Amino acid sequence: MSQTAPTQGIAAGRTPAPELSERFSDLHPPLSAHEARVAADRCYFCHDAPCMTACPTSIDIPLFIRQIATDTPEAAARTIFDQNILGGMCARVCPTETLCEEVCVREVAEGKPVIIGQLQRFATDTQMASGQQPYARAPETGKSVAVVGAGPAGLACAHRLAMHGHNVTILDARPKAGGLNEFGIAAYKAPGDFAQDELNWLLSIGGITVKTGVSLGGDVTLEQLQADHDAVFLGMGLGGVNALMLEGAHDGLCDAVDWIAEMRQSKDKTDIAVGRDVVVIGGGMTAVDAAIQSKLLGAETVTIAYRKGQENMSASQFEQDLAASKGVHLLFNATPKSVASGEVTFTRTGTDEEITLRADQVMRAIGQTLAGAPDVLTLDGGRIQVNATGKTSVSGVWAGGDCASGGEDLTVTAVAEGRDAAEDIHASLVADQNKGA
Repeated sequence: MSQTAPTQGIAAGRTPAPELSERFSDLHPPLSAHEARVAADRCYFCHDAPCMTACPTSIDIPLFIRQIATDTPEAAARTIFDQNILGGMCARVCPTETLCEEVCVREVAEGKPVIIGQLQRFATDTQMASGQQPYARAPETGKSVAVVGAGPAGLACAHRLAMHGHNVTILDARPKAGGLNEFGIAAYKAPGDFAQDELNWLLSIGGITVKTGVSLGGDVTLEQLQADHDAVFLGMGLGGVNALMLEGAHDGLCDAVDWIAEMRQSKDKTDIAVGRDVVVIGGGMTAVDAAIQSKLLGAETVTIAYRKGQENMSASQFEQDLAASKGVHLLFNATPKSVASGEVTFTRTGTDEEITLRADQVMRAIGQTLAGAPDVLTLDGGRIQVNATGKTSVSGVWAGGDCASGGEDLTVTAVAEGRDAAEDIHASLVADQNKGA
């Protein structure tokens, strides 16, 4: 493969492997023990901590930071994992700048919050490096639960059920488990094989069997799962991509989620093709991740085009600023109209003014849709309708994560929903067992 940068078209190998390795290194390098203690000392350890309220998994943030400050990071990790078993990945990808850190008292008073996300990573990485699973399984209950989807919601649900002594079988349509964490996270946010390392660590509790290459509706039906198991949890995420109605045809048009998935599975990134001039259509985290990675791969110009104003972008200000710092252009109030060979045309939203950009590669990042949900389930806004504890309209079936109503399309929210559904499933199985006693 050529290591010289092509000048036109979509091509791989625009940047030499050693340089790519540096470009795709950790967005936030890990803290040393000394750096972690210094950062922890900035926390006021608020009694009525707004950061804890802002955390979707309700981690006791002041407690775990105090435990780091007192040089007991393993205890801090336990505090985190009690609420969020995927706390390691969440520490890397959670938009802390709009959640816990945004409401930090230090942020409000000084404009510089306690670096909660990086402290969480320090604690969880310390525990995982020990190779020890801090949780033990309860005695076997004889109950089995099917979990569809090996992403954040499914894994969190499975681990909590295993803790309670139930046997869990996870089914996933992809050839590898991990879901969003494995296939959908930008490579510079979780470099290396962290997603798989975290997965293996989580599974070490025992009682969980993973079967990949098995799709709901294709290889197995909901009715079969209900017949074979005492409960079912659906956490398969969103498999479809919203349509982008454009005039013309374009060989370089692709879905950003698929391109990012391919990127995540590449070892050195030299085999990932990218355009010279790239346009990403969308305004969320996926659009930002695709745009930044295009630039890191060697694209000369990269533009994020969003049909509304900047204030409406779902990507955080931090993500927007990060994109700009990498040389990505942000174009607002631009509605895509047509694509042709080498260019894409937009109209200014609400006007007839047209904007044409060079583009040999156009990526769609305009949201995903639910695909393959069983017809017996009631939907709400295109997602599976659930109550506060994840129960669906079908008895014995729960759901959580992106495929369920009410979610925020965040890893941390999916973890919370999987965890809470597991507790409700456990309570239901115990109640049924007591009735039969």
